Amino acid sequence: MSKGPISQFIEKHYLHFNSASLVDAAKAYEQQLANGAKMMVSMAGAMSTAEIGKIFSEIIRQDKVQIISCTGANLEEDIMNLVAHSHYERVPNYRDLTPQDEWDLLERGLNRVTDTCIPEHEAFRRLQKHIYKIWKDADDKGERYFPHEFMYKMLLSGVLEEYYEIDLKDSWMYAAAEKNLPIIVPGWEDSTMGNIFASYVIKGDLKASTMKSGIEYMVFLSDWYPKNSTNGVGFFQIGGGIAGDFPICVVPMLYQDMEMHDIPFWSYFCQISDSTTSYGSYSGAVPNEKITWGKLDISTPKFIIESDATIVAPLIFAYLLDL
Repeated sequence: MSKGPISQFIEKHYLHFNSASLVDAAKAYEQQLANGAKMMVSMAGAMSTAEIGKIFSEIIRQDKVQIISCTGANLEEDIMNLVAHSHYERVPNYRDLTPQDEWDLLERGLNRVTDTCIPEHEAFRRLQKHIYKIWKDADDKGERYFPHEFMYKMLLSGVLEEYYEIDLKDSWMYAAAEKNLPIIVPGWEDSTMGNIFASYVIKGDLKASTMKSGIEYMVFLSDWYPKNSTNGVGFFQIGGGIAGDFPICVVPMLYQDMEMHDIPFWSYFCQISDSTTSYGSYSGAVPNEKITWGKLDISTPKFIIESDATIVAPLIFAYLLDL
């Protein structure tokens, strides 16, 4: 398929600095897939609230990603946008808000993420009502699942259909659920649904063990990676933090701790981040630092794009989709 107008524009005008890195990273991502490699996409930040699902869902449907790592916030906020979109409020002048303005938003049940406010009642509580029943059903049966598996159950059960406020094709979580795509959610407890689950454990309504843990996510990944790395597994990292650092560590863990010395390094690495090179920061570390940790090889194609991921990621995905 020939490239569409967006891709042609990118190739014509994105020739230097971060824009050139964007093109190089996109072409190398494309080459990885052409070589039969698998690709992990990790998402930190508030990419779901930024509505990355409008294009990332198509990346999923077209098999241009085989495994995802994301924060608990990204896992839930895509579904919140699906069921409560019309209740979100945008605050273009967010830089000018006073503490009193922020308090007023809280009083109205609006939790702000930069320029976008998530409505607590229509988003958080709407999901809570339904996810609790699914948690409780598993708890009563002595069954245990990962956080993303519970979300898949809720989406595929149809209990949320009455609330849909966007086109279902724009939900990346629904696209992932349809494919039963593996998702790694490290530190899921640090999310609204994680906090809500903890509250039920404190009240004695649920057992903590009903939710599979981060250690179990790493165990799952340690099995998935060797089975899927014959032609390589690439790592496309949006933002930084635990969504990136947790899954990338599976390679040194297998090599060093499991002594599997034939385990291949990640075959591609790209990070989109506005965290500039800094002191002791994972998000601000240059890719070469990962060589010293046994994550990347000397020859691994490495890219870093220091820019806003809400601008860069959709452009790279558009290029991969030949748009």
